[in-house]
Amino acid sequence: MAQSTGDDMEPTGKTRWVIAEGYIPSGGIQGDRALESHETFCILNTGPEDARISITLFFADRGPVGPYTVTVPAERTMHLRANDLEDPEPVPRDTDYATVLESNVPVVVQHTRLDSRPESFALLSTVAYPAV
Repeated sequence: MAQSTGDDMEPTGKTRWVIAEGYIPSGGIQGDRALESHETFCILNTGPEDARISITLFFADRGPVGPYTVTVPAERTMHLRANDLEDPEPVPRDTDYATVLESNVPVVVQHTRLDSRPESFALLSTVAYPAV
């Protein structure tokens, strides 16, 4: 398979994505990263320019937190666990939140959650809402 130089691929997606639902349970399988309860932002950048992503979290009982910032290189994908976000503060467990992701270039965002608590073991995934 030939490698792309970026010249033949138009950027795909939008620059603002919204995930209205978020929740990381504190319980679940521990000690095995693959099975630890988590939320993941799957970000695809098909374009020739790096995507600078700014993430803001919204809560029911306090003001927004952010921005968390990451870079997704050109023509790459990143599966970013919300559990790993630390700056400006760790994402709280057992707390409902919503997310807005903003990018300098069009990207595609998918949201995935693994809930590995024994009583509710579940995996869900959905494309985020493309706002702009």
